[in-house]
Amino acid sequence: MTKKVELLSPAGTLEKLKIAFDFGADAVYGGVSHFSLRIRSGKEFSMEDFAEGIKYAHERGKKVYATINGFPFNSQLSLLKKHIVAMAELKPDAFIVATPGVLKLCHELAPDMPLHLSTQANVMNVLDAQIYHEMGATRIITAREISLKDLVAIKKELPDLELEVFVHGSMCFAYSGRCLISTLQSGRVPNRGSCANDCRFEYEMYAANPDTGTLFRLEEEEGVGTYIMNAKDLNLASHMKEILDSNVVDSVKVEGRTKTAYYAATTAKAYRMAINDYYEEKFDSDKYQYELQSLQNRGYTDAYLVSRPFERNDTQSLDFSMQLGTHQVSGIVNEAGTHFSCKYKTLPGDELEIMAPLGTKIEIVDNEIGTTYERDGRMYMKLKQLLAENNKVLEAVHSGNLNPISIPVKLPAYTFLRIPASFDMGTNPK
Repeated sequence: MTKKVELLSPAGTLEKLKIAFDFGADAVYGGVSHFSLRIRSGKEFSMEDFAEGIKYAHERGKKVYATINGFPFNSQLSLLKKHIVAMAELKPDAFIVATPGVLKLCHELAPDMPLHLSTQANVMNVLDAQIYHEMGATRIITAREISLKDLVAIKKELPDLELEVFVHGSMCFAYSGRCLISTLQSGRVPNRGSCANDCRFEYEMYAANPDTGTLFRLEEEEGVGTYIMNAKDLNLASHMKEILDSNVVDSVKVEGRTKTAYYAATTAKAYRMAINDYYEEKFDSDKYQYELQSLQNRGYTDAYLVSRPFERNDTQSLDFSMQLGTHQVSGIVNEAGTHFSCKYKTLPGDELEIMAPLGTKIEIVDNEIGTTYERDGRMYMKLKQLLAENNKVLEAVHSGNLNPISIPVKLPAYTFLRIPASFDMGTNPK
């Protein structure tokens, strides 16, 4: 039997790590300190939290890959060495590194640690893959600009080298993150983890005449827009059959350590369904896209894995930076599974769709708190009353209300309650 592909999800916090696993991930990636991209995410993991996350994963037969994929300066090398040793003591399942020097250093300081080469290294061909494999990389996280045909060629030449590809998440305007726009405009260095996402901004264009000092503002063609560097988000769920049919991909990866807990859950669930359905020969693209379209996004593209870059003209969102998904998160169920925390205005009688981990059996009930029921293969809930944990009945709850609200049936921890996104919330928030 063909070895099943691994589903690798982002873990920006301990909570997101647990959610990713609960919703279907086989492995997660995350890190601690300034040596981990993204730095905003890395700050949210302490060494203690990361150790707890590794323990949580291993108890469930899952894996954690530690990111040490920043680009260090000379002044940081002594700190980097200490960090590598400290991270190795936590016993993650691999290190993710981005440069030849750090790869060599990790091999020396943690010789038993599997080493995965970051997408930041921009591996696009057999020659580069071979060099890094000879240097000790057991897995290559290939450049997002690579094609499936090139993956096949690499695997043919290097059958023992694991290949990992991105299938979902933000796409960089530059070549796999090799960008200095953020550094120039705000002093935040992208390849050290602090990108300010300047490519997502709206820009005005001007033409200058240096001889006369005249400056003209260029008027944009109506409908074209001025988000001139804003790449759409990657979404390859509908192409998972093609990817897995190739039989050369060992791990499919979701981007997004700094994104929401709902994003971690939804992407894990959607791609878990796609992978399971592929092996069970019942692939249904609409089912996965229903989940993924519920997320905020910059517009979706299938990018370059199945089509060459020069064949594409639909990879940019020129007239908006971000758009709402089809659904809004109304609440998230607590770890006890008995109450939810409000994330959006909720009233008695609102129909809340229950977004739970795969395989969850939700009891259909009708009691004094509310009802649960099934429609079109999905589970819903209506609350007859908003009963807070302190037994106070509320007329409504809003985002920011810290009172846990009772639910009529016990649900798995971190189950999400969602409603269709309303029109008045705006379609293109910037």
